Amino acid sequence: MSDNQSAGEIDELRKRLAEMTAEASYNEEVLKRTQARELMLLRAESLSQLLRTMVGELRDSYGVDAVSVVLLDPQHEIRHLLVAGGDRPDEFRQILFVDSLVGLAPQLTNLQKPWLGPYLGADHHLLFPGVADLKSAALVPLPRKDRTIGALCLASRDATRFTRHHGTDFLAHLGAVAGVCLENAVNNTRLLRAGITDFLTGWHNRRYLQQRLKEELARAQRRAGTIACLMIDVDRFKGINDAYGHLAGDNALKEIAQRVEAQIRSMDTAARFGGDELAILLPEAGAADAAILAERIRAAIAAAPFALTGQIERELTVSIGVAALSPGAHASDLKALANRLLADADAALYRAKALGRNRVQVGAG
Repeated sequence: MSDNQSAGEIDELRKRLAEMTAEASYNEEVLKRTQARELMLLRAESLSQLLRTMVGELRDSYGVDAVSVVLLDPQHEIRHLLVAGGDRPDEFRQILFVDSLVGLAPQLTNLQKPWLGPYLGADHHLLFPGVADLKSAALVPLPRKDRTIGALCLASRDATRFTRHHGTDFLAHLGAVAGVCLENAVNNTRLLRAGITDFLTGWHNRRYLQQRLKEELARAQRRAGTIACLMIDVDRFKGINDAYGHLAGDNALKEIAQRVEAQIRSMDTAARFGGDELAILLPEAGAADAAILAERIRAAIAAAPFALTGQIERELTVSIGVAALSPGAHASDLKALANRLLADADAALYRAKALGRNRVQVGAG
């Protein structure tokens, strides 16, 4: 072997070593960025924060022009959980809640691994609403166990940003982490809501009402205001369960809750206090205003029959007790005040029932 051949081979080896070193350095940097993105998702403290991280912070991190997340939500549970937490689903414009992955984009129908390639308006325009001039896209499945719960979709105005020749391992891993984070966030939100929510009516439960009552009393005290409470009881409800079964009673309670919700303000708190007894907390309301609302609720319940089963309809009525109080500036035992307000409303309710039912009674306080 000549010296020239030996020198040429050494140069070739050095060139190859430099390429491998550069590639290793690049892969290390990509790995660091991927791990940082995954940490962002793992650190999200709520479902809404996780969704905002997925569309906002990932867009900035990847330096792309559009990010959207498709979420399979056929029972609208995720949307209901967001609403229960005080968020509005329509505020998450880049989150696409769908009943099925079929029809949104051809690649989503059976997306098992990341798809990278040219942005095709006919196929992808529904994934990135309101963003023009996109040239390339990456569709990353969000897997959980043996199914796909959605997709993370990225798009760029650079045609070379995502191509079929790019590796997809890092994106696939990110999608897997995002899928786990989504499932955990939904489960945690579901558990949190279950602890303060009545499953049948979708209203808050007694525990939440008592907590909220102390908060509203403190607010009323700071503002020298008044707070009112309605206690609502379905007249002769036991007879419904005895005659038609508990499922019929459940149907009646759900419909009653819907009719009451149509009458109250968004700032009011509705709770199932126990059995067929319901409670409404009315901030910034006195006894007179509360009594007017109570009469509207009573009339709405009595206005039309209730479908107890597919074949049986019955007219129902409610009795309502009303109480209100203004916490003094120096009152320190808000728990005692809360118990007093509930007791006064409950006493008024039983007077309404004793006086013949289907009526509103205002407490003496």
